[in-house]
Amino acid sequence: MRPKLAQEQKLQLKMNQSLIQSIQLLQCTGVEVVEYIQEIAKENPLIEDVNYDYEFSNFKQAVGDRQAIGEINQAEESMYDRLKSQLYTIELPEPLRPAVIFGIDSLDENGYLDITMESWAEQCDIRLDQVEQALQWVQSLEPSGIGARSLKECILLQLDKPVSFLEELLENHLEWLAEENISAISDYFHLTEDEAAVNVERIKSCHPKPGRLLSEKKTEYIIPEAYIYEDDGNWKISFYKWCSPEIEINEAYKHFQPDDQAATTFLKEKYRQVNWLQQVLRYRGNTLERVIEKIIKKQQLYFSHGSFMLQPLTLNELATDLDMHISTVSRAIANKYVQTKRGIIPLKFFLQPGVKQSNGQQITSFVIKQLIAELIENEDKRKPLSDQVIKSRLNQEFGINVARRTVVKYREQLGIAASMKRK
Repeated sequence: MRPKLAQEQKLQLKMNQSLIQSIQLLQCTGVEVVEYIQEIAKENPLIEDVNYDYEFSNFKQAVGDRQAIGEINQAEESMYDRLKSQLYTIELPEPLRPAVIFGIDSLDENGYLDITMESWAEQCDIRLDQVEQALQWVQSLEPSGIGARSLKECILLQLDKPVSFLEELLENHLEWLAEENISAISDYFHLTEDEAAVNVERIKSCHPKPGRLLSEKKTEYIIPEAYIYEDDGNWKISFYKWCSPEIEINEAYKHFQPDDQAATTFLKEKYRQVNWLQQVLRYRGNTLERVIEKIIKKQQLYFSHGSFMLQPLTLNELATDLDMHISTVSRAIANKYVQTKRGIIPLKFFLQPGVKQSNGQQITSFVIKQLIAELIENEDKRKPLSDQVIKSRLNQEFGINVARRTVVKYREQLGIAASMKRK
């Protein structure tokens, strides 16, 4: 076959450095935005000052180990960002990529999958067998154990060659592991005590919350982006000044016309930089305002009546309603907090997966956890409630139908010990 030249037109979406920085700035907090502009001002003589009307030093960490934002690319990444960055290093089939990204966004802070496979399939409009494939890709990411649906699965994913009896041990006899009851394990599974001890050590070497290994450091002091308040029965937003700081231009340069060509080129470049910053600040402010307004609309019952009225809301649903890309919404809410009458709350808190009930309605996992915590808090301390009893009472008293293993998972996520440990 003879080689030949052919001309064809293609549409490609490419991001220049300016757009990349705009997107990265969107995920920064108001404090970080101010610090970033102040760093730029050191090399841009046109910027006289950055007006934000607040003394951030009152809220800085007690230990000054946080790096300056100077170079925006150096900002710490969240667990979700670090997992997604691994997708570029593996040969992931493109048709599965959106489902895998959705799966990563559906992990809780410990790295566990926080939605059902059926909900995942419904949200991504794919088959269950495709969801299984997507889950395998998520679970192939580092650290091992990411994407597990239970503690048992988390540990088995971390073990090189899991022995067959370990599944039953993790499923039905966790108390033996907690107590390191070597004799009980060896007797029940017909092992020598040395074999039992080796396997217990293997399990102890696993991390029960692998997502924490990727989590960024928590700040001691939080500065909210906006205040949500009620006015005549309507919920409104008031943004703080530091959320959209104003750049003040040096008066001396407004009408300055240098004779030198190099100086003229330099000033033009710095003017372009200031204009770009102002555009990015407007884009960031408008995007954040739209996202918060939509959250308020979706979670109006929560703001009016409290935690037990929190409604199911996913990142994908929010992005669809706003007609935005899911990654844009994810960046807009990352590390952002709002002040409410119930305290300072992260925006991610308002995105809660729903657990489908037999009547077709959904209830958030957060509400179920709150009810479990309340039942345990008010239990008879001499006769603590078992997970099966909690499951039954959730059904009888609140009409919530969940599996016993779901109760176990939520109880563990709340950091509450099993009934035999609460005596």
